[in-house]
Amino acid sequence: MMKNANDFRRYQRQIMLPQIGEEGQEKLFSAKVLVVGVGGLGSPVLYYLAAAGVGTLGMVDADAVDATNLQRQVLHWERDLLKPKVLSALEKLQEFNSSLNYDVYSCSFDLETGRQLIPRYDLVVAAVDNRESRRVINQVCFETNRPWVEGAVGQFTGVVTVFKPPGGPCYRCLYRDVQGAEENRPPGLLGTLAGVIGVLQAQEALKIILNIGRPLVGRLLIYDSLEARFDLVEIRPDPNCPICGVK
Repeated sequence: MMKNANDFRRYQRQIMLPQIGEEGQEKLFSAKVLVVGVGGLGSPVLYYLAAAGVGTLGMVDADAVDATNLQRQVLHWERDLLKPKVLSALEKLQEFNSSLNYDVYSCSFDLETGRQLIPRYDLVVAAVDNRESRRVINQVCFETNRPWVEGAVGQFTGVVTVFKPPGGPCYRCLYRDVQGAEENRPPGLLGTLAGVIGVLQAQEALKIILNIGRPLVGRLLIYDSLEARFDLVEIRPDPNCPICGVK
């Protein structure tokens, strides 16, 4: 609930939108979003969800800040080297918007952790760099009927989509080999690409909270940064999918 005139002034530019208004802003204040990963994608996701006034933001990441992160993970600064990423992020976000609630979990994300944390939130944003974490998010979100926003980057290409239980498609429909071997070497990329995709993930999360527009459910948005081109690809549900298929 808006506490004072300063709240109205802070969010005035989005409250002005007829699709949002004060009622929509109250939805944002009441929303609880879990962001898994506080790196290249998680940084812009968290900044922009905090900027919009999402009332409770949860952050999960087991890593500490490393010098190699600073090229793209804009929540973390030189002074944060060796600090747990969730604490580094918490410090910046509390200074940026002190009126919100922040939950930090400095731990690895596995099936047990997912089943403990995801039911506490309204939706999940995956800002991770490995398929196993996405597989866990997908499984638990479909167990608990929580929508989740996927984003991924590599070299000069990024993708964004939304999965919204109980209906498919789900991550397993899109990547049927999600339990295959991971690449040991992370892909090269420009930090700006993570910024673009992270902002698009935040936008999709806000649309879901506000129930406006058409989220990217059943559609994969592909961004080719070298060609400055966006393409949309339809994702078809797999009727035999063990996660979202007809039982």
